[in-house]
Formats: sequence, structure tokens, C-alpha cells
Amino acid sequence: MTDVKVCGLSTVETLDAAIGGGATHVGFVFFAPSPRNLSFDTAASLAARTPDHVRRVGVFVDPNDEMLEHAVQAGRLHAVQLHRTAPQRVAHLRQRTGLETWAAVAVKTRSDLDGASDYAGAADRILFDAKTPMDAALPGGMGIRFDWSLLDGFRHRMPWALSGGLDAGNVAEAIRRTGAPLVDASSGLESAPGVKSVDKIVAFLQSVAAS
Repeated sequence: MTDVKVCGLSTVETLDAAIGGGATHVGFVFFAPSPRNLSFDTAASLAARTPDHVRRVGVFVDPNDEMLEHAVQAGRLHAVQLHRTAPQRVAHLRQRTGLETWAAVAVKTRSDLDGASDYAGAADRILFDAKTPMDAALPGGMGIRFDWSLLDGFRHRMPWALSGGLDAGNVAEAIRRTGAPLVDASSGLESAPGVKSVDKIVAFLQSVAAS
């Protein structure tokens, strides 16, 4: 059974859809430029509604220590997911929080995959995500996918997850193609940027369950 994270949740209805549909992880975004950004108060209310068997993951872009600590407390986080964060910084934040730590690696070419080895000993899991354009405001959540064949024959040295442009229509293929132990979707489950769709969440989780 593939684990599945529904990321960028911001409302009770969509959180309930994710939990009810069998998501193993839910993602709360703490990054001001993102349309999915949560206030600490909203994160706290959603966290209180999330059963502890569902892992709460906070999503950050190279956060400072103080902001990260506030978010961890508000969101009652089990894990932190770090984008655009250097390995040494990831190691520092992992030690500081004591939480499971994911490092996002942006992928466009096979050589990008090699960056995952830099996080050995610094992170607990690698999240392979599609590389966004250099001038993009967001490091993820833009509906871009990378060529999954790049993962063919790649030797994973750490637990990992697959992200980038996943939705109900392609996630089963993604799992078959890559063998991903965990899949992560955000923009593919939205009706507009930052607006999750209950129907799309349900369909996505059904596709994962049937794969």
C-alpha cells in the first residue's frame, strides 16, 4: 500500500476529505508567498481536528528557527518538509526540532537526482519534486511534473517520496512507473490556486488505493 500525502490543506471540509479518504499524511504550508499559506491559528484549528494516526507535515522554504518552532507548535507537526534548504541547514533544523525531516530535491534531469546524496545523514526522507522555473515565486505546488523515467535504475539510499503534478488521472501510472512508497499532491487537487476540491481529493485517494 502506497502512503499518500495531501498537501496545502486549508479548510475543514478538505481536511476531512483527505482524512476520510485514507490519506496517511496531510500537509500544512507555512510560506507567505504561497496561496496555500496558513496562519498559525488556522494551522492549530486544523491540527486539532486531525487524528494522530495521520501524520501532520509542515511545508517550509528555508525557514528561520523562530518561525519554524512556532509552526511546529501550532500545527502539532510530526514532520517538517524543507524546500530550497541546504543540507547543513536541514541537519540543523532536524536536530533543533527533533522531528522527522524531509528534504525536497528539485528534479529536471538525471543529474538532479544525485543531489539527494547530499542529504544523507541530514534528512530522514527525500521528496523528489519537479523543478520550477528559476524565476518562479514558489518551489512547488505549480502542477509541473518531471520525467519519471529519470528514476529508472536509480539507487535510493534513503526513504523517499514522489511529488510534482500528480492528480487522480496520473497517480496510478506514477506509482507503477516509479514504485514510489509515498506520493504527494497539491495543485492537482485544486479548482483554483490554493482552493482544494473535495471531489478531486476523493478521486485522487481512490486512484492511489486502487493502484
